[in-house]
Amino acid sequence: MDIGSGKGNISSRLSNFTPRRFIFEGIECSSIEGVLQSFKFSEIDMQKYVCTLVGLKAKFKGKKKKWWRLQELYWNGVAYKRDGEEYQRLLNRLYQSVYDQCANFSKTLKASNNAVFTHSIGKSNSSETILTVREFCSRLTKLRDTGKLY
Repeated sequence: MDIGSGKGNISSRLSNFTPRRFIFEGIECSSIEGVLQSFKFSEIDMQKYVCTLVGLKAKFKGKKKKWWRLQELYWNGVAYKRDGEEYQRLLNRLYQSVYDQCANFSKTLKASNNAVFTHSIGKSNSSETILTVREFCSRLTKLRDTGKLY
C-alpha cells in the first residue's frame, strides 16, 4: 500500500498530511507533518506555530530550512542529531501519541490488515530527509501490529 495524500482511501488517511488534532508533549498539533516540519526550527514559539499547520502548508513552511548542513533537528529546546538514537525515540513518541489520541488513525491502521506499506515519493537517505521511507513505514507497521513503539 503506497501511502500518500493523493492516493485515496486508506493510504490517504495514513498520510502525515492528514489533518489530526492531538497533543504532543504539551503542544497542540494539527497534523503529523506539522510536527515533523517543526523539528527544523530551533525556536520554540516557531515550533508551536508550525505544529498547527497541515499538509502542504506545513511542508512548505519548513522546506527552506537548511537543517541538513548540521544534521540537527530540534524539539522543545533540545537539539537532536539526525542519525542519533534520541531522534528515533522522539519519532516513536510522536507516532505513539497520534496512535493513542486519534481513533481514526488507529482504526485506519488496523483496517489496512496485513498490507505492506510503501511511500514512493519518500527518500531513503537520512541525511536528506527528516523521515525516511523505512522510518515511516516501519512505525506504521509496528503500530498496526502491536499498538506500541516502545
